[in-house]
Amino acid sequence: MKRILMLMGLCALLCNTSCESKKEEKEEKVTFMVTSPMKMDTTVTKDYVSQIHSISHIELRAQERGYLQKIFVDEGQTVKKGQLLFQITPTLYEAELQSAQAEVNFADIEYQNTKKLADSNIVSPNELAMAKAKLDKAKAELALAKVHLQFTQIKAPFDGIIDRFHVRLGSLVDEGELLTNLSDNSKMWVYYNVPEAEYLDYKSHEKQDSAVKVKLLMANNKLFSHPGVVETIEADFNNETGNIPFRATFPNPDRLLRHGETGNILMSVPLSNALLIPQKATFEVLDKKYVYVVDKDGVLKSREITVAAEMPHIYAVQDGLAEGDKFLLEGLRLVRENEKIHYKFVEPSTVLSQLDLYAE
Repeated sequence: MKRILMLMGLCALLCNTSCESKKEEKEEKVTFMVTSPMKMDTTVTKDYVSQIHSISHIELRAQERGYLQKIFVDEGQTVKKGQLLFQITPTLYEAELQSAQAEVNFADIEYQNTKKLADSNIVSPNELAMAKAKLDKAKAELALAKVHLQFTQIKAPFDGIIDRFHVRLGSLVDEGELLTNLSDNSKMWVYYNVPEAEYLDYKSHEKQDSAVKVKLLMANNKLFSHPGVVETIEADFNNETGNIPFRATFPNPDRLLRHGETGNILMSVPLSNALLIPQKATFEVLDKKYVYVVDKDGVLKSREITVAAEMPHIYAVQDGLAEGDKFLLEGLRLVRENEKIHYKFVEPSTVLSQLDLYAE
């Protein structure tokens, strides 16, 4: 019985030794995938925090002093150009108008009588000229009284949307007092700041007579359905931030966008001779990105890289790699620094074309 147990133990030991030997042999034959950066011209989508403004956003103020007699619209209402919005009590200005009209009538009668006398050489031409000047002055005062009376009616200067009211019916308003705001939202101006380096890249690739289109990511994380066009770049950089403001114009036929909203502009920025690598070939240590570079002897060396831009599954590398460098594509957790590996080189074009399949 003891001999049988000894034989069984010996067989188990031999079997275990054989398995470990085969496992080590298998580990030695593991082949890793290695590739190189791909150098090419491409574009990257940059996003910029933006402020949305109506193409016209104005204050509507009282032009005359008086009591607010009528309000013809409501807050948030869409109005048409020339539509009556507010009426300030016109009693005083109507009286002024009647007085000015009476002065015109009196001056006109006086002028006509003087003219008859002048035609008969009874009065001098100077007296006729004085009567004519008096009539002209009365007409000017009548015209001014009409303007003052018109100022008691506040009308919409363009099609737009009424903002909240700052006064209520019956309020005594002073000349120049704010009544409400009016916004023309048929088109929207979206402002965003671009860093100096990206501005220079943009201008160097800008084509004459070619409008640059951008997209707007709204606050609900959805894309606005209409693309915008970059129309204006301001004259000066902000010395404190190093940015320059861009302005894109978006059509707003459904009036979805409103003055004061925020969002993100998505703009395609060209990258010349960019070095592209898969994101999954990198690892992070203390917020710094690294890759495992394979030297001529097949030994792994970690190397820090600087990312210039990020795209889906891809990094554009600014510093740390050259076009001909070889780096580990996958299996980063299975290797160590200064470890020698067996590898198979995969063409960069093949790697990048299959990133959706390889992406972890």
